[in-house]
Amino acid sequence: MRVELRHIFKSFPHNGSSLEVLHDINLTVAEGEFVCLVGPSGCGKSTIIHLVAGLERPTSGDILVGGRPVTGPDPSRTVVFQDAALFPWLNVLGNVEFGLRMAGLPPVRRRARALEYLKLVHLSRFTTAYPHQLSGGMKQRAAIARALALQPEILLLDEPFAALDAQTRAVLQNELMEIWELARPTILFVTHNVREATGLADRVYVISSRPGQIRDVQAIHVPRPRHAEDAALLAHQHKILELLGEEVEKVLQDELGERVHFPEAQHPVPPEQSRGMHS
Repeated sequence: MRVELRHIFKSFPHNGSSLEVLHDINLTVAEGEFVCLVGPSGCGKSTIIHLVAGLERPTSGDILVGGRPVTGPDPSRTVVFQDAALFPWLNVLGNVEFGLRMAGLPPVRRRARALEYLKLVHLSRFTTAYPHQLSGGMKQRAAIARALALQPEILLLDEPFAALDAQTRAVLQNELMEIWELARPTILFVTHNVREATGLADRVYVISSRPGQIRDVQAIHVPRPRHAEDAALLAHQHKILELLGEEVEKVLQDELGERVHFPEAQHPVPPEQSRGMHS
């Protein structure tokens, strides 16, 4: 299902005035496309996810899904957050079944569907485990299974792997790619990791510092499976990092009142992002 944001402005009340977070955002995600959003902290990336999910309303502008305005949450659009947000009193199977129960699926059907998606994320042996018994990566697998079990047409992911170690992150990136290639939901994925974005996405939107605006769009025409050392990927990473470096420099300049050089932006892949992407 196609997602369109048309001239989106978003402000929040702040200290008795208004703080503009997004300024004239125009972006599209074609049906079945995988799009990533990258940008400095506070630029409004997560706000875009909340707007598409229907958890927030824009100050002005239109959000269309399948040509229809978004007026609130809908099971056709599901969100996976950085924190898996599993219910601690439910086991893994119960967590994945929860949304299906709310949707009114009969017990036999919801159990079968939950087990199907737990198998897809390789958690079949942990159906009776509780969240406190799971690793961070397993919790995110369960959260992804819970989202996928609703069979959404649009999957919204807000830095779902940010808190994971590099090895687990790489595994889950590969699993997400396999799931996307199998089911082809439309995906909008927020990340701070440029290597992750270029490794996964069809297109990468670069968002400016607050108020967030579209600074650039990079179409990643690199065949899958992608490899970290691919020269075309490195070129995209270099361009994106250069733009992000400029945006971070603006933020620091505003905060400190002086020009700050940000040399890391000159390198194709900074050290902290050289890990956590499939090779």
